[in-house]
Amino acid sequence: MSGDRGPSVSVPAVLAAAREFPDVRFTLTGRQSDLERELDGAALPNVACLFATEVVEMTDHPREALRRKKDSSMRRAIDLVKANDAHACVSAGNTGALMATAHFVLKMLPGVERPAIVSIIPSRGGHTYMLDLGANASCTPAQLCQFAVMGSVLAADLEGAHPRPRVGLLNIGEEEVKGNDIVQAANNLLAAADINYVGFVEGHDIFSDKVDVVVTDGFTGNIALKVMEGASRLITNAMREEFARSPLRKLGYLAARPALNALRTRIDPRLYNGAAMVGLNGIVIKSHGGTDLFGFQRAVEVAIAEARGGVPARIAQRLSVLRGA
Repeated sequence: MSGDRGPSVSVPAVLAAAREFPDVRFTLTGRQSDLERELDGAALPNVACLFATEVVEMTDHPREALRRKKDSSMRRAIDLVKANDAHACVSAGNTGALMATAHFVLKMLPGVERPAIVSIIPSRGGHTYMLDLGANASCTPAQLCQFAVMGSVLAADLEGAHPRPRVGLLNIGEEEVKGNDIVQAANNLLAAADINYVGFVEGHDIFSDKVDVVVTDGFTGNIALKVMEGASRLITNAMREEFARSPLRKLGYLAARPALNALRTRIDPRLYNGAAMVGLNGIVIKSHGGTDLFGFQRAVEVAIAEARGGVPARIAQRLSVLRGA
C-alpha cells in the first residue's frame, strides 16, 4: 500500500512475478478497494488477497505505527511470516516502521543483537553486498562481527559461485594502524571469525573486484549509499548535458548510444532493488519507495531467492558456530 505510488506499482509487479514463478504463492495485503481496483478482475491461481483496514504512511513515526496501526497492510504481511503462512515479506513502505514492526513481531535470531539492512552495489566484479545501510547509527565491534557473518552467509547463498565470500571492514585506510577504537576491535574479532576476512577496505574498494561483502555501521553506510546515488545522478545528467551542447556532439551520441545503453543497463538501480533486513527471525525485504514495476519485481525475486536458500536458518547456524568458538 505504501511507497511513492502504492498498489499501482506493487500489484502489477506481483502479478508479473506470479506468472514468472507459478510454483510460488503470493498474498497481497492492503485495503480491499485499492487492491480490487488494481487487480481489475485479474485472477491467477497463485495470487490471493488479505485485506487490511489501515495503511502505514511514509510520514508515520515508527513507534506510533507499531502501537496504533495493528491492522495495517504492513503489520498483516509481517504477521503472515510470523505465523509461517508466508516465507517472506516485501514492502516499499516506511523503512523505520517496517524495521520496528519486523523487530517486534519476528524477534531476532539467536546471537544477533541488532538487525542490519544489506543491499547490493554494482561493482567491477558484478556487485558487492554492503551492510549496514541505515538500521544502526552506531555499532559495537561485536555487532560489526555479526554483520560480517550475516553478509557472508547472504552472499554465499545468493551467489552460489562464492562459497566463501571475501569480507572487508570499511575504514579510512587499509593499514592496520588506521581507524578508531571500534573498527580496530572489530578487526581483531573478524580476523578470528570463521569467515573469509580480507581486512580493512576503503570507500573505492566497494566498486572493485577485491571484496564481496563490505561491513560498516549504519551511519557511515547510509551516507555512503546516498553519496553513490548522488554521484550516479550527477554523472548521468552531466553526460546528457554535454551530448546536447552541439549538433556534432549529438551525432557523437548516436555513435556511442549502444555503449551508453549497455552502461545504463549495467548500473540501473532497479536491478539492485530489494534490501534485506538480516538478523530477523524471518525474511523481510525493503523495496525502494520510488521504484517502478520492474524494480519492485526485482525485490520480490530477492525475497524468493532468500526463502529458497533458507537464509535465516543458515545465519543462525553460522552464528551458533561463532558463539561456540
